[in-house]
Amino acid sequence: MTLLNDVAERDGWRCWVCDERVDADMSVNDPRGPSVDSRTADRKAKIAERLAHRACNTRKGAVKVVIAWPDRLQVIEPAPLITVAERLERKGGRELVARCASRKDAQDAADWLVDRFSRLAPGLPVTASVEPGAGQFLVALATGRR
Repeated sequence: MTLLNDVAERDGWRCWVCDERVDADMSVNDPRGPSVDSRTADRKAKIAERLAHRACNTRKGAVKVVIAWPDRLQVIEPAPLITVAERLERKGGRELVARCASRKDAQDAADWLVDRFSRLAPGLPVTASVEPGAGQFLVALATGRR
C-alpha cells in the first residue's frame, strides 16, 4: 500500500482540515483530490502525516489553519480548535472552549467536539463537559493527563 492509502485508511478518508469526505477516486491533482499533509515541522505531533484535500493542504501552507465550528451550533466565543488541540496534546488538562445560552446547545457542542477531536487529534482522548455558570453553560474539553 502507498503512504497516501495508509494515511487515508487511518484517517477514514476524511480531510483533517475541513472534516469532509475525500474521494479516493478523485485525481490527486484535483483541488478536492486526496493529498498527504506532512506535519513534520511540528516535532511534538503524535502523527506526522494527515489526509487532506489538495486545496485544503495548499491553502494551509499560505494561511494558518482554522477549524470552523459548524453554523448549526449555537456557541458564543468559540475557541480556536487548533490551538486547543496543540495545548491539550502538549500539556493535557482542561480547556474552556465555548459558552452557550442553553444546556441543549452546550451538549450539542460538546458532542460535536468529542467527535471532531477524534479526527483532529487522533490518539488524544478527550472528554467534554457542560457546566452551568452565570446564566449560561460552559463547554470544556479535558484529557486524562495533567
